[in-house]
Amino acid sequence: MDIKNTTKIKTPSLPFQKIKEKVLGKKYELSLVFIGDKLSKKLNLQYRKINKPTNILTFPLAKDAGEIFINLNLAKKQAPKFNKSYTNFIGLLLIHGFMHLKGYSHSAKMESEEEKIRKIFNI
Repeated sequence: MDIKNTTKIKTPSLPFQKIKEKVLGKKYELSLVFIGDKLSKKLNLQYRKINKPTNILTFPLAKDAGEIFINLNLAKKQAPKFNKSYTNFIGLLLIHGFMHLKGYSHSAKMESEEEKIRKIFNI
């Protein structure tokens, strides 16, 4: 698992590797990149045709590899709206992204799976 922070915002302290292994397995190759609004907006426009920043973008690259981009600036702003601390909101986004990498689409089943993982890691 490769983690890179391209922002000046502090990366929250979470067990990234343990969560990744629980959801995706030990052999899954993941690139996790923390970005700001500018790159988030650019990627969102390029890949989703939405001209605004988003809190997370997930890209499956192969059956056992993927990338996740999390916008720390937007996540910091959105956390209170979801009644979460900054750290817990990043964890929530991360788990959400992992579910997409596993092939889930937004659904009650996906939410149920996310909830199981959030309980394990107190997120």
